[in-house]
Amino acid sequence: MTNLLNLLSLSNSIIRPINLRIINALSRPIIRPRFNYKIWIQNSKSYHDNEAFGYRVPTTEDTMKDYTKVELSNRIENANLLRLVTAYRTYGHKEAHLDPLGILEREKVTALDHERYGFTDPNKVYNLNGILHVNKSASTKVSKEDANIETILSHLKKVYCGKVAYEFMHIPSASERRWFYYTLESYDKTSLTIKEKRKFFELLTRSEVFDHFMSKKFPQVKRYGLEGAESMMVALEKLFEVSNKGINPGIIEVVLCMPHRGRLNLLTDLLKFPPVRLFHKVKGNPEFPEHLPASGDVLSHLASSPILDYGATNPLSVSMLHNPSHLEAVNPVAMGKTRAKQMDLLKSEKDCKLGDRVMCIQLHGDAAFTGQGVVMESFGLSNLPHFTSGGSIHIVVNNQLGYTTPAQNARSSWYSSDIGKMINAPVIHVNGDFPEDVTRAVNVAFEYRNKFGKDVIIDLITYRRWGHNELDEPAYTQPLMYANIRSRKSVPKLYEEKLLAEDLIVTQNEMKEFRDNYFKFLEEQYKLSDNHKPEKWSEMIMPTETVSKLDTGRVSREILEKVGKISVTVSDDIIIHPRLKKFHIQSRLQRIAEGKNIDWATAEALALGSLLLEGHNVRLCGQDVGRGTFSHRHAMMVCQETERVVVPLNNLSKDQGMLEVANSNLSELAVVGFEYGMSIENPNNLNLWEAQFGDFFNGAQVIIDTYISSGEVKWLRQSGLVMLLPHGYDGAGPEHSSCRIERFLQLSNDRLDVLNDNIPINPNMHIINPTTPAQYFHALRRQLKRNFRKPLIIMTPKILLRSPAAVSNFEEMISGTTFLPVLGNDNILEKSKIEKVVFVCGKLYYDLVKERQNKRLENKVAIIRVEELCPFPRKDIEQELSNYNNVQEFIWCQEEPQNNGAFTFIEQRLNQILPNNQKVKYLFIKFFFKLFKLNNFIILDKMY
Repeated sequence: MTNLLNLLSLSNSIIRPINLRIINALSRPIIRPRFNYKIWIQNSKSYHDNEAFGYRVPTTEDTMKDYTKVELSNRIENANLLRLVTAYRTYGHKEAHLDPLGILEREKVTALDHERYGFTDPNKVYNLNGILHVNKSASTKVSKEDANIETILSHLKKVYCGKVAYEFMHIPSASERRWFYYTLESYDKTSLTIKEKRKFFELLTRSEVFDHFMSKKFPQVKRYGLEGAESMMVALEKLFEVSNKGINPGIIEVVLCMPHRGRLNLLTDLLKFPPVRLFHKVKGNPEFPEHLPASGDVLSHLASSPILDYGATNPLSVSMLHNPSHLEAVNPVAMGKTRAKQMDLLKSEKDCKLGDRVMCIQLHGDAAFTGQGVVMESFGLSNLPHFTSGGSIHIVVNNQLGYTTPAQNARSSWYSSDIGKMINAPVIHVNGDFPEDVTRAVNVAFEYRNKFGKDVIIDLITYRRWGHNELDEPAYTQPLMYANIRSRKSVPKLYEEKLLAEDLIVTQNEMKEFRDNYFKFLEEQYKLSDNHKPEKWSEMIMPTETVSKLDTGRVSREILEKVGKISVTVSDDIIIHPRLKKFHIQSRLQRIAEGKNIDWATAEALALGSLLLEGHNVRLCGQDVGRGTFSHRHAMMVCQETERVVVPLNNLSKDQGMLEVANSNLSELAVVGFEYGMSIENPNNLNLWEAQFGDFFNGAQVIIDTYISSGEVKWLRQSGLVMLLPHGYDGAGPEHSSCRIERFLQLSNDRLDVLNDNIPINPNMHIINPTTPAQYFHALRRQLKRNFRKPLIIMTPKILLRSPAAVSNFEEMISGTTFLPVLGNDNILEKSKIEKVVFVCGKLYYDLVKERQNKRLENKVAIIRVEELCPFPRKDIEQELSNYNNVQEFIWCQEEPQNNGAFTFIEQRLNQILPNNQKVKYLFIKFFFKLFKLNNFIILDKMY
């Protein structure tokens, strides 16, 4: 306290005086309530309990028991042996033979020197009980109970320092670590069957032949071949097989995402994409029928969704996602689609557990995996209860080079896979030159994921035979690396030599014949591609002008009353915060009883609740969405004594849809990608993502650019995702005011020539800025009532949430009502006297109405609200303008600067339909921010 007073005595020019009340507060003794850690732990576990729909965590049994007393005693007696074994488990990967090129140097790890632990007697036998798991088979030299140091070292090197190596000692769970000890150390490397080896040979060979064929036929095409990393094919084939028939019940659906490297090899082989379709595309033809409104995409973004038969009870459905050029951006999309599939199964099958029927497989490049922030954000979602899908299997196809950037310049970590340690994911490194060892890595990875329901990483260390693409010369920047690569035999050739040496599986002539036959098959497909016609699609539903005015009411007053009341009703054992009870619950009940003064949050609850009653599932996701950033929503109620969470809208009826309130972590890029992935899986569900403040969308710009705004145009994949972006200059400063309407309008492809009726009205997304709760109500319901899906961008209000002016009545929501793209001036009696029309969108409307009233200009100035900006509501505006015959001036008024907001989008279109070739003028309303207090706005150009 003395130091603080001395500090305050300094010159005021340096430090401002501090309020004496703060000084007095600092001088009082701090009294802290007694903290009961045990109670806090119990409460934290019950938070978001089973009553919160969508709360899912993997259910695993701890079968790896702790050590017995006998084992503990032996661990103490042979402590140095335990230290040596622990060193191998921790550092064995550093001495492993992992890199085909020898770039990743094998260290001589001093911690693995047995003499440092006093093991100098080669004949002494050590008890291994509780220290080292051993193989029980007769083929091993290691006995079950004891061994000498030479045998122990041989076993440890075989397990931890071979062509497969492991990192798992960083995992906090002792049970998971013990599982790895047992699984790895007691593994008997049984020989693969002749059938399996033959299959691997065929996969590797077809991949190489495909790349050679492409280089011959299309030497100038960037195909991003798999040469040098063909073992990826073996890894995926084994993973598909073991997941589908290796367990009961098996995985029946896989969601797969990957970048460009090796994509065409995988498509035309395992994923059954007809080569004729690929060659047709390479020759410059579209992949879709010409009558469909799609641009298509580049070769390396193509996708396929085959059904694969591995002889299991159910076939395996693989959904390969389209990917954009932004590396790794597809990861959260795949996670979201996987989650959506699982939620549908969990709803329909009682014995279905999280992750046991649907699995996400993510392929990555090494440079992007460690460099792209979306990887970290996606990992951050992987174990969250409202985002987990029971664990993804990651395969890093590690060619040890990022375009031309070597590893030492591409990452700060030793391995590219180290990023996964942020969630304590185990890592399995494997040398890609050895396909059979790759299958071992896959088996361990799947067993771990299947048992613990968590992510696991396979670091498949390979190389890239050519440059970043086949037209690059990599020796410009990596001359020594590529001198090494060009002197090496290919992975398929090395495996052929191995099989020939075994002299049991395939002969030299059979290998040549297999290569020749596959080349001939590709040649036949190539010839057919000239006459190939893209397969006919079932007629896609395209929007028309009438779809904006569906009867989205179709809800009775009784239903609205029921939903409104239940939305704030909880059982007696849930203790509600007194302020919430007074200002939220009682207020809503009064509004519902009267059927008027319905505010924004109530209208939202009515829209979502009515959709739930109609059988639709709804997911509301974002930061703090349960309560709402502005403490207005309260879709979830938290008991003040137990922190139990209740979502009242899930208590409407027995056969209703369910509302999942998913408070997300502090991420935008991965979370928006995740929600997009969920939205493309089931069009009958409504997915909403709300930004904490409107400008927070910019963290997800990559997803907005490459998926939300362009997914339908590129891939004909429709999404009904709703983005709620709080917008408005309400005194929150430069960032938290604008959701950048102009960016979304610039991304839209709405027709510019609005008078040309030959151009279909089919924008890539709909953008609205509603001014009433009823409009918001109808916009949400419209998303599921139309027979097509479009992303919906909503500029939601902040200050209007509690404004007594921005309210609606039941009569605006019941049957016969709809969303209106334009709201006019029904209260103007003599419209012929109107001399000036002001167009506006959003909450500024209420300020303009007040200003007009103050200046008594009601009979001279009309204010027209453009509620839907995209698609541009030409006919609705024309209809409204037909009421005014003597207008001398048209104005577009907005809060944003002229090159922001909607003006540049509206001006070009509005000028085409104004009477007498008049032009719309721009009017800027400026707000001043001062100590969070909002002064009156100033009209820089007079309204009249």
